Amino acid sequence: MPFRPLFFIISISSILGTLFLGQFWDDAYALLWLLIPLLILGLYDIFQRQHTILKLYPVIGHFRFLFESIRPEIQQYFVESNTNGMPVNREFRALIYQRAKGQRDTRPFGTVFDVYRNGYEWVNHSLSPKTISNHNPRIRFGGRDCTEPYYASPLNISAMSFGALSKHAILALNKGAKAGGFYHNTGEGGLSPYHLEHGGDIVWQIGTSYFGCRNDDGGFDADLFAEKAALDTVKMIEIKLSQGAKPGHGGILPAVKLTPEIAAIRHVPMGQDVVSPPAHSAFSTPLELLEFVQKLRQLSGGKPVGFKLCIGRKVEFLGICKAMLKTGITPDFITVDGAEGGTGAAPVELTNSVGTPLRDGLIFVHNALLGSGLRDSIRIIASGKAMSAFHMLRLMALGADTINAARAMMFALGCIQSRKCNEDTCPTGIATQNPARYKALDIDLKAERVARYHASMITNLTSLLATAGLENLQELKPWHINRRVNGTDVRHYGELYPCIAEACLLNEKKIPDCWKNDWEQAQSCCW
Repeated sequence: MPFRPLFFIISISSILGTLFLGQFWDDAYALLWLLIPLLILGLYDIFQRQHTILKLYPVIGHFRFLFESIRPEIQQYFVESNTNGMPVNREFRALIYQRAKGQRDTRPFGTVFDVYRNGYEWVNHSLSPKTISNHNPRIRFGGRDCTEPYYASPLNISAMSFGALSKHAILALNKGAKAGGFYHNTGEGGLSPYHLEHGGDIVWQIGTSYFGCRNDDGGFDADLFAEKAALDTVKMIEIKLSQGAKPGHGGILPAVKLTPEIAAIRHVPMGQDVVSPPAHSAFSTPLELLEFVQKLRQLSGGKPVGFKLCIGRKVEFLGICKAMLKTGITPDFITVDGAEGGTGAAPVELTNSVGTPLRDGLIFVHNALLGSGLRDSIRIIASGKAMSAFHMLRLMALGADTINAARAMMFALGCIQSRKCNEDTCPTGIATQNPARYKALDIDLKAERVARYHASMITNLTSLLATAGLENLQELKPWHINRRVNGTDVRHYGELYPCIAEACLLNEKKIPDCWKNDWEQAQSCCW
């Protein structure tokens, strides 16, 4: 339980005990000089708005901020002494906190990374940096069959469901999206009232359980979908095929987090884990997937429709490409999720050992669409541990048009990565359905932080472009990013992740040798 009730019990009992003891021992009253200030501090903590942790854990929560105040020295040592030299989440979490709070985010003494270690990456700068005039770049989503295109920000909120997150967290994220002009992906848990209350742009994700557009048998309900997809705030539709954190497995909402309200929204029974099927019932082949895409586009009134997946067997995605060529139906976007993506609950084996990492999956999808002659008509969204503007830049250099972020947006809300998401005991009120916890999360304040973090990321992204001598995102290419491969062997992304020729897969004589086997095995009629 939160410490708040316990704090009052301990405080009042201590003061009363001291007063009683004072009847027999005069010096006992001196303890009041300690107890009363602690009580006042605790009351202040409970009624302040800035820190959810202090509202839930008055007085003792200050120990966390004490340790945080000496973090830079400890953290720098930790990063420098890390055996593989890779940055840890803690470094970026501190950066996100600072940007979300509007604090100074510059660093003294240069990089904390060993620039000569294998794996170190950097962007090539120009001796003639540019001045960026467009500080609010937008990317158009919507192909030839889309009558209501959407212009998205380069950075948006990735899929996180109501259920996995609390209603206050959803409200804060959506209000932040509204203030900052970027979209909020609902996750597969359905389109809840909290996604709609503040009017932020919504990407409605449709998972294998069809929450929010589900009939009594658990299948897809076209009428219910059409009714909700017509809402003005719903800008795009995303079909979830698989998720990087648990590919090949359906979504999981532990029973401990299932409330009557969530059960009503999802149309599921109480008292048991909500586990979505691993595959869709509305389609079972690449051809049927594209027919479903076309159906959703028509039912939504011409809004952009795409799908999300983590790359597994390459022939299966190439089968989708062949189905696009055969039918002429293309999604408006494809979201590529990386195996390093996060989740609130998943089997350890799936989290650690299944799925293609984001950069490998991203360049494959980019090449597959390029080789099929389809790249220009389909946008690619990359999702997986992007927490800084440089993370965004290198994904865009590999072919991403926009980036979805979940972990970073949770950090902006105040997540401390306590990893209690699946136990309903989140100490920051974000990943819990316990009202004693989530009501401590101040919606207005956290929304401001989400919007501020987004704005900072876009500012730093355009600054990196200018530093590289580029004027817009379309000029960014793989060779702008370097990586130390081994010792003095430095390669740019164009060498590490080579692109195939446009439409080369359509000419048997031009298919690269490393693609021939997968392309020949791929079938549009089955997976």
